[in-house]
Amino acid sequence: MKLAALCTAVLLAASACAPPPPPPAPEPPPPSTAVRDSLKGAFDMFVGNITKAADQVPENRYSYRATPDVRQMGQLFAHVADASFAICSAVSGEAAPEGSVEETKTAKADIQQALNDAVAFCGRAFESVNDTTGADAVTLFGSINTTKLGALAVNNAHVMEHYGNIVTYMRLNKMVPPSSQQ
Repeated sequence: MKLAALCTAVLLAASACAPPPPPPAPEPPPPSTAVRDSLKGAFDMFVGNITKAADQVPENRYSYRATPDVRQMGQLFAHVADASFAICSAVSGEAAPEGSVEETKTAKADIQQALNDAVAFCGRAFESVNDTTGADAVTLFGSINTTKLGALAVNNAHVMEHYGNIVTYMRLNKMVPPSSQQ
């Protein structure tokens, strides 16, 4: 009995002198989104201008074309929606809607709705990546190899390219484009 009590006392003393277990490792910080957020800020500005323009242009000007060989103004808005769906689908993996807005929609309200839907769709694509996963490879339009963040940059450039067309069309129709308004 004395031996058992002595062993117990020694074990208790030894455990009291043992160092405490290390604290749990801290949670790793979330992945960076600085690059993604920079691209998203530009996207928000670009699509803000193009959706305001789509709203500002009267319906009877949606059929305006600067020359016979170029898209109508409404077709430009619809084309931006189509391309945004395709590009952002490659980023997020979310299926783009079936059919072409440019080939099926002519009414201002329908084109505006599709453009707004494309903006929301791309917003989800931005949210689906961070700066690490944004480096994952994707292919656009069957032949353009890039990264997810690169694809989002391509979409930004495409939106701005066609906003430039729309600005010209608006100026030819004596309208002040959103980016030039106070």
